[in-house]
Amino acid sequence: MVSRNYMDLIAWQKAMDLAEDVYRLTKVFPKEELYGLTSQIRRAVVSAPSNIAEGQGRGGVVEFVRFLHIAHGSLREVETPLMLACRLKSLTEADKHQVLSLAAEVGRLLNGLMRSKRL
Repeated sequence: MVSRNYMDLIAWQKAMDLAEDVYRLTKVFPKEELYGLTSQIRRAVVSAPSNIAEGQGRGGVVEFVRFLHIAHGSLREVETPLMLACRLKSLTEADKHQVLSLAAEVGRLLNGLMRSKRL
């Protein structure tokens, strides 16, 4: 099945779920982290679905795969500040695990999508 719209992509849908979870969890971070960890995590998590959408909108397979790689990098960028937030007790271990599991799922979906586009 050929996707005509990025919103049809499961990777984009799951990346949006991840962004929603991160926004919900970071809402309770300490106010002094608004321009630190909170901002860093939120920008990175929004970058993932945004790059999936932009790449799909470019029309070419090579560009799409390039943007999928960027989206994958954004997922990795989310991980470190989340782990730090957990160390600083702004995030529970359970919440960290939930978010990192969803990020890993999105990463697997992106890897599969990239593989399918290279064939």
